[in-house]
Amino acid sequence: MRWIVAAVAALGLTCAAHADAAVLCRRKSGVVVVRDAACKKKETALDLAQFGALGPKGDKGDPGIGPLTACPPDSVAVGPTCVDTYEASVWLFQPSNVDLVAKVRAGTATLADLTAGGAVQLGCTIPPYNQTAPPVYFPDNGQWTPILGSSPPSPGVYAASIPGVLPSECMTWFQSEQACALSGKRLPTNAEWQRAVAGTPDSGNADDHLTSCNTLTGAPSVTGSRAACVSAWGAFDMVGNMDEWTSEWVQSPTFAPGWGAFSDDYMSLAGASTNAGPPGVLFRGGGYGLGALSGPFALQAGIGPNGKLGFRCVR
Repeated sequence: MRWIVAAVAALGLTCAAHADAAVLCRRKSGVVVVRDAACKKKETALDLAQFGALGPKGDKGDPGIGPLTACPPDSVAVGPTCVDTYEASVWLFQPSNVDLVAKVRAGTATLADLTAGGAVQLGCTIPPYNQTAPPVYFPDNGQWTPILGSSPPSPGVYAASIPGVLPSECMTWFQSEQACALSGKRLPTNAEWQRAVAGTPDSGNADDHLTSCNTLTGAPSVTGSRAACVSAWGAFDMVGNMDEWTSEWVQSPTFAPGWGAFSDDYMSLAGASTNAGPPGVLFRGGGYGLGALSGPFALQAGIGPNGKLGFRCVR
């Protein structure tokens, strides 16, 4: 065996000089050589493992999820996050309709699917919404009660990202984050929202809601109808339609200046109160009521008008 050991030792030097080599071959004389592809005739291929020169193979390990390359059909990829393409519409239907629940969670549900499944849209009951108020078992504080027999437990309330409907307003932060969670999603952070809005026209840039993000009708527009009000990532209506909840809470502010030369968008964070008082949630975009003050940098903190706004979810 000494010649083998010597050959292996010598081979270490040979391999260093032949980094691209793939095969080890022993000639009849006992000399070990390195070949690029295959041994020549009358040469014998060697396997270093049989001499203990190679360690055992490790396991493959966790491959991980890798970089984000695709998102469900109801969302767009924004860096490492899937952001809903449209502002949320909230729907009530029986959780026993497992096929429809699966479609909502997979991001493939359509308005036709929801209508066929007997879903009722929740939100503001006043015009122009004319939506249905959330049921008593899905209260403002988000402390919902599951429908008897539902598995997994659910109040039957789900948030969908679909075009062609009025978004659900009049939803508290607590209801919004629960509706996202029941759909396999969550509310975006402030930073995630800011990333997703990039490239969206500022409401102050034009006065035509078809070519910018201004809504002149005094009411919100249906999701996706303002063709020009879309971000560079492909998210619609992030400006000037609904004020949108984010996931983050801060101390409520005491006054509301603008951004100065940086932007004319409404900003209500400077001068955070030092007095005892309730915290507020960051909400973004500026609703249709703000007009030209809405924009990609519109930023407020509080509980919103009557504590109820719109939202969109992320994964």
